Amino acid sequence: YRFSIAWSRIVPAGRGAVNNAGIAFYDRLVDGLLARGIDPVATLYHWDLPQKLEDAGGWPERDTASAFADYARVVGSVLGDRVATWTTLNEPWCSAYLGYGSGAHAPGRTDPADALQAVHHLNLGHGLAIDALRDVVTNDPQYSVTLNLHALIPDTSNAEDLAAAAKIDALGNRAFLDPLLHGRYGKLLIDTTRQFTDWSFVRDGDLEIIHKPLDFLGVNYYSTNRVRHWDGTAAKQQEHGHRVTAATPWPGADDVEFVQQPGPYTAMGWNIEPSGLEQMLVELHDELPDQPIMITENGAAFDDVVTASASGGREVLDPLRVDYLHRHLVAVARAIEQGVDVRGYFVWSLLDNFEWAYGYTRRFGVVFVDYDTLERIPKTSFAWYADVARSGSISSSAPIPSR
Repeated sequence: YRFSIAWSRIVPAGRGAVNNAGIAFYDRLVDGLLARGIDPVATLYHWDLPQKLEDAGGWPERDTASAFADYARVVGSVLGDRVATWTTLNEPWCSAYLGYGSGAHAPGRTDPADALQAVHHLNLGHGLAIDALRDVVTNDPQYSVTLNLHALIPDTSNAEDLAAAAKIDALGNRAFLDPLLHGRYGKLLIDTTRQFTDWSFVRDGDLEIIHKPLDFLGVNYYSTNRVRHWDGTAAKQQEHGHRVTAATPWPGADDVEFVQQPGPYTAMGWNIEPSGLEQMLVELHDELPDQPIMITENGAAFDDVVTASASGGREVLDPLRVDYLHRHLVAVARAIEQGVDVRGYFVWSLLDNFEWAYGYTRRFGVVFVDYDTLERIPKTSFAWYADVARSGSISSSAPIPSR
């Protein structure tokens, strides 16, 4: 069971006094999981920075990475005898670029230089947190980080479109993969962002701290991104539900356009393309053949409707989600057949939940939550996925849907 721990619930001021009631909640959660034979997979940071740290500058400030390590040490000292897997960060791209570049996520800042400093300090926080955990844990857990890598498709094979895709790859993927897995920042990333920063905030020894062996690399996947060179004449399209404007999450990529892709789409407006997941996994394997991978999020939001069941109760039929999950599991299976070391797969998500800037208007869960009564109704996808989990096979769960 993958869950996220709220920093502000444990150390409300970001540093200093520990809220014992907060950490006791996760203590009970971990015990409850173990009592039921479920491995706890804990994520330390899922975008909820304590307000006092944001008031002091947030992730663009180096001290935030140090405070994150202190928080990791606090949590690890309590849960570090039982947690099976520690994930330091969830989707640092969102924290850095959507939080400080485009303003689409909290704290809503729109400064490209701040976004790039946040990239590095999130990476640094990852490395410092792993060191802190290793100082205090007493079991032998796995260590990981989760990235929302961008599955990029150049609109054409011409040189300008290929260069546009490479630029987005540098900002969205290599800015994290290169320091985490290779101990460096790439030249294209530095060149693309030179107008905003000289990267002097990267100090001697930082990359050695960041470049830690990972027991597995967490990958979140939902859709693909088609990009092309923008000549300045056409209106830019939408990317991941956010319109690309002057306040862009892609500093230095003002000449890149995200192209609307053919459907079908989820309720988020994201295209459904399982082959993108297969391609991403194979490319990661080609680059890092010895690196295990975990699919830490894959799922879809649809406009679920509660209806009366034949027995007189209430039910939620979601065949589109079943179709989505089935086809993506097939894509994972195909990647495994090509040699990719995939250690696991998590559906996003168990329950309908608060979806950040979208609030409660998007439903990803395989269990429907009535937000007025808090009643929980397992959807069709819940029973379907339970069958897959029990059997360990997708071959007998449903036919492969045709496109």
